[in-house]
Amino acid sequence: MRAVFALVFAWNVLCALQFVIAPAYFAGAYQLSGAAGEVAVRGMGVAFLMWNATYPAFIVRPHRFKPLGAVVLVQQAIGFLGEAFILLSLPGQGFELLSASILRFMAFDGAGFALMAAAYWLCFRRAST
Repeated sequence: MRAVFALVFAWNVLCALQFVIAPAYFAGAYQLSGAAGEVAVRGMGVAFLMWNATYPAFIVRPHRFKPLGAVVLVQQAIGFLGEAFILLSLPGQGFELLSASILRFMAFDGAGFALMAAAYWLCFRRAST
């Protein structure tokens, strides 16, 4: 279980650091440009780092911090659902690049949630029997 949560954590932090360090490289995928686009992407990176502050304690001591694992799962679900809401709120045409970027995040967050939820359930189901 730790490995699954650590993998999702590492991927999230890698993405966050890339957004913080090199926002210009990613701004175009969100149909943003210039200083404002870089600031928006960098801000997303900071938000990702904040979101992942809950992972380390759970990864190190999952049985001690079982409720924190549930918080991580809720955060991941909120990410996925929020991305879906954003995607559905886009106008029909002219946002294909942005839609594709959001879909990539949804794919990762959905897969991360499914893997972590399964690992969490298997670990604590087994522990309670």
